[in-house]
Amino acid sequence: MENGPTTAALLAENLGLTPAAVRRHLDALLADGLIEERAPRASAVRGRGRPARLFAVTDAGRDSFDQDYDDLAASALRFMSETGGREAVAAFARQRVSELEARYRPVVEAAAPGQRTEALATALSGDGYAATTRPTGSGPAAGEQLCQHHCPVAHVAVQFPELCEAETEVFARLLGTHVQRLATIAHGDGVCTTHVPTVRHDQDDPGADNRRSAQ
Repeated sequence: MENGPTTAALLAENLGLTPAAVRRHLDALLADGLIEERAPRASAVRGRGRPARLFAVTDAGRDSFDQDYDDLAASALRFMSETGGREAVAAFARQRVSELEARYRPVVEAAAPGQRTEALATALSGDGYAATTRPTGSGPAAGEQLCQHHCPVAHVAVQFPELCEAETEVFARLLGTHVQRLATIAHGDGVCTTHVPTVRHDQDDPGADNRRSAQ
């Protein structure tokens, strides 16, 4: 990354290793997508034989170095809070999760009524939340727990719980029922846990209660 695209021979010289040893490392980095091959500039191709391959760091390789995104996001939200109040932060949080809601809604609505929490968990896992579901309770308290084992914004949500609150509101809208956040990683819990009560799928049928009474 410091020297830009370079050859295996130059890397070997700089590191004090044999070219063969360097190439083994390069093959591993290529396989992991952390570096890529680039063609040498036309002006650099001289003499006979195949030109030496150049290797450069990819975006994924750069991301493997220390990043400061959490501090940047927290600083931006602190500035927003100081200049526009906590409501400005809440508005930002709602706008952020509205994009997730738009993407998740077709997936959730396409699922069978009893499978919608699982469909939401699958969609969340696709975005890195490592989400699962499990049944909980019985009788009137029956439902499911939607568990997110990873939160990409946990460090920022420690200071700004509005992010968690907006996410919970989206879950309620997507699943069509009131949900309750029981635990969050941002508050020191091991898992973000949301209780989703069992939804009566005949609740929109005004004659359902009468039919049950008649039975």
